[in-house]
Amino acid sequence: MNKQLVGTLVAGLILFIWQFISWNVLKLHQSEMQYTPKQDQIMQTLSQLDLEDGHYMIPMVPDGASMDDEVKLRESMTGQPWATVSYHNAFEVNMGMNMMRGFLLDLLSAFLLVWILMKFRENDFMTSLLASLGVGVIGYLTISYLHQVWMETDSTGYLIDAIVAWGLVGSWLGWWLNRK
Repeated sequence: MNKQLVGTLVAGLILFIWQFISWNVLKLHQSEMQYTPKQDQIMQTLSQLDLEDGHYMIPMVPDGASMDDEVKLRESMTGQPWATVSYHNAFEVNMGMNMMRGFLLDLLSAFLLVWILMKFRENDFMTSLLASLGVGVIGYLTISYLHQVWMETDSTGYLIDAIVAWGLVGSWLGWWLNRK
């Protein structure tokens, strides 16, 4: 139990600290929050539209549209501008709660990885490292990279996160779980 608890706590801290470094120090995700000098015009226009909080793909067919309508829209969009918009009616700063939620998610993720690694019949440093990297890469491929494929975004920061964060976690767990 001690191995799982300490392994989880330290691995969760490693993930949390890496995320701070990735987002705030190295700015690996800066491409997701680009500045435009037209932001005031854009926000003024969006706020006048009486949108509900949500994520919008523009243009998009309305709910209940036929497959023919979707095909026609796709054909008419070819070569035309398009956008995804995440819209919120009010900006609320809740850094403490967001950081707490992030840390709890990191602890849960670390706990699940430690649990998996402790189920291995044979485990050594390299097995822990490679399994941890595998978890990170699977997460990247099925979430961030898949989003990049469909939404034409830059997921390089997430790839670096997957390799570095989970590599560090795997190195820690490879050493910690295999101590005699």
